[in-house]
Amino acid sequence: MDNNYFIQMNNIFKAFPGVQALENVSLNIKKGEILGLLGENGAGKSTLMKTLTGVYQPDKGEILINGEKVVLHDTRDAHLRGISIIFQEFNLCPNLSILENLFLGNEIRNIFGFIKYKTQMKMAKSFFDKLNLDLNPKALIHDIGVAQQQMTEIVKALLFDVKLLIMDEPTSSLTDKEIVILFKIMKELKSQGISIIFISHKLDEVLETTDRILVLRDANNVGDISTGEATKDKIVSMMVGRELEHFYSERKNKAVKDDIVLEIKGYSGPPDICDISFKLKRGEILGLAGLVGAGRTELAKLIIGFEKKTSGQLYINGKELKISSPVDAVNNRIGYLSEDRKNLALILPMTVRENISMSIHKKIKGLLSFINNKKENDICDKYLNDLQIKVFSREQIVKNLSGGNQQKVVISKWLATDPLILILDEPTRGIDVGAKAEVHRIISELADEGMSIILISSELPEILRLSDRILVIHKGKLKADIDREDANQEIIMRYAIGN
Repeated sequence: MDNNYFIQMNNIFKAFPGVQALENVSLNIKKGEILGLLGENGAGKSTLMKTLTGVYQPDKGEILINGEKVVLHDTRDAHLRGISIIFQEFNLCPNLSILENLFLGNEIRNIFGFIKYKTQMKMAKSFFDKLNLDLNPKALIHDIGVAQQQMTEIVKALLFDVKLLIMDEPTSSLTDKEIVILFKIMKELKSQGISIIFISHKLDEVLETTDRILVLRDANNVGDISTGEATKDKIVSMMVGRELEHFYSERKNKAVKDDIVLEIKGYSGPPDICDISFKLKRGEILGLAGLVGAGRTELAKLIIGFEKKTSGQLYINGKELKISSPVDAVNNRIGYLSEDRKNLALILPMTVRENISMSIHKKIKGLLSFINNKKENDICDKYLNDLQIKVFSREQIVKNLSGGNQQKVVISKWLATDPLILILDEPTRGIDVGAKAEVHRIISELADEGMSIILISSELPEILRLSDRILVIHKGKLKADIDREDANQEIIMRYAIGN
């Protein structure tokens, strides 16, 4: 036992039916230390953190806090010992105020049971001041931005004497400016002796913020490394067992055809899309770049009829079409992979098979309009094989898959519709570097085979690596149409900020 450590998790084992989620995994963290926790999707990070927060109990192994062996029966046990977690999906009530969310379930009451509103307000404001946060305690959650929601979650955790704060992908929905603010808060918490476990797929952020990095692979410890000694190549090699240069498969032929598959003329619509026109060729990957809120996703939703355009025409193979709903889009061979896979792309409690086939029921109907099970299974198995989706059965529940494999299921669902045009909105958000490489390979191969792709991404290296041509949008307007050979990050950013 080493009493220098605040938390020690020793030789943790955890299994679920058919899956060994953790195998002899150990983790330790000192007071005031920021520990980066890395690993591919499915490596065991979430299971380890759920074990530390009392959601799961380990099959074998021990947890020590300040050198004392403890059993965390549930999340309240962990909470009382100063362990809090902020999940990637916020746990806030949108119709309540910031203040109400901060104390929800832990209200401060007087002897008669009434909430001490002024005491709660004073306590909240003192934390806002300490962390230099500009938050209005009376503002409703649904009226504030993602960054303010993130800060609300942090204050909610800190209000009750937190000693260890676990942050799961905290920057996934933040702008660069908001990320800078978050990192300042992390440094302030560290200076107060609060320990932080920082989980992220963004290696630059891990290298910038942490003191030490622990890597998991295939439910096992690979080892830890001082951040000062770490490099991207070294971390990636630990995570996936191969070197960085083997990650990304380049396009084989980049044989963009001359024929125009999709043409958009003068598209305008809510909230701010204004007079956008462009063409998409067969076998072309058209990158769509811009800052958060520029209108990239909004344009995609107008194209597929999810939102109603106010003006403009859409042509497929030279023929004007009216796309007034996502069903129209699918029927005209336009697929759309949403950036929000958990709410808009998948039905998590359903099986892999059901998710892949949900958009092609007309295609696989048999006698008396019942689903032809053989056709359905054959299609599902084809994409499980082609996209190398890691499942133990096509009947596996989707919510139990890693993020990267969930994303492959979404891609399979759309490929099963046989799309002519595929719009990919942040296709690698929230997945690890290994899974990202697999998705890049799939995108490249689809284009090589003649599919036309619109790629929306906030990661400029991803746009530059995959795109044949790049459109840049600023405040709902098209600012640039650049050939890949003429583009770099600086040029794209100039247009993205409106220059």
